[in-house]
Amino acid sequence: MRKYRFYISLVRDHFLEFAIQKVKSFPVGRVEFLYLYPMNFEEYLLAAGRASIFQQLKTIPVKPAAHQILMDLFHRYAIIGGMPEIIKTDIEKSNLADLTRIYESIWGTYKNDVEKYATNDTERKIIKHIMDTAPLYLDERVKFQGFGNSAYKSREVGEAFRTLEDAKVIRLIYPTTDVQPPPRADLKKSPRFQILDTGLVNYSLSIQAQMLGMDDLSSTYKGAVIPHLITQEFISLQNVSPNQPHFWVRQKLQSNAEVDLVLVCREFLIPVEIKSGSTGSLRSLHQFIEAADHPFAIRIYGEAFLLKKQ
Repeated sequence: MRKYRFYISLVRDHFLEFAIQKVKSFPVGRVEFLYLYPMNFEEYLLAAGRASIFQQLKTIPVKPAAHQILMDLFHRYAIIGGMPEIIKTDIEKSNLADLTRIYESIWGTYKNDVEKYATNDTERKIIKHIMDTAPLYLDERVKFQGFGNSAYKSREVGEAFRTLEDAKVIRLIYPTTDVQPPPRADLKKSPRFQILDTGLVNYSLSIQAQMLGMDDLSSTYKGAVIPHLITQEFISLQNVSPNQPHFWVRQKLQSNAEVDLVLVCREFLIPVEIKSGSTGSLRSLHQFIEAADHPFAIRIYGEAFLLKKQ
């Protein structure tokens, strides 16, 4: 029995996702869907020929000497992103100026192609508006009505976002109030959004040169770049089903809380907080733990891993 594989991804001249929507039926049991994403950090290390430091990444805790090397490499990866052609050129030339043409070609092609699948001229204009302005609102939750300082209506913007989701260019990430699996998206609450690749975001915002001179990227563009990249990493780990992450919110009178991500692990829903340094109260993370029936949580920040004595 022959098995067909459909790689759901963005290709240069056509969006495969839209082409598949026109297929009337599939042979049962003969189609396997595999989802492709930008290269994650581990794939970047292997592509760059850093197999030895990749092995150090798998060591827990990471050795202090390896930690700084990995942070330097992650710094570069966070700036350029995970698009394969970008990574290939950067490895060969290691000059941001050589990447400009490629970024412009990739992002320009996506803009031109996705507009072809709009159902009418108004949606086409809104899609163009979203792609032109979305990176500017990376640090905010989405309000459809008047998105990007426009006069577009909520329904029109929502439909345009859904077209971009079908194209896998921008996805909406909705909050959940659940503390155990499965997390259910609360569609009545404002979502965040995730753009295909952080490198494309950085290029669109013209902040890559600035990032080169920074020792700590956690504050980049109002603190939004690193959480966006970490979410991109988590999405990339699943290729056999569309990985739709959630973040957690608790909205009570005078007591709002928000955790960056929640992940299903066996019978647990694990909260993930992305913080820059060693200080901070992690109030929202503790509120999730108090509401859950387990003590597990993940905190991500850029300093060395330490085991704290009880």
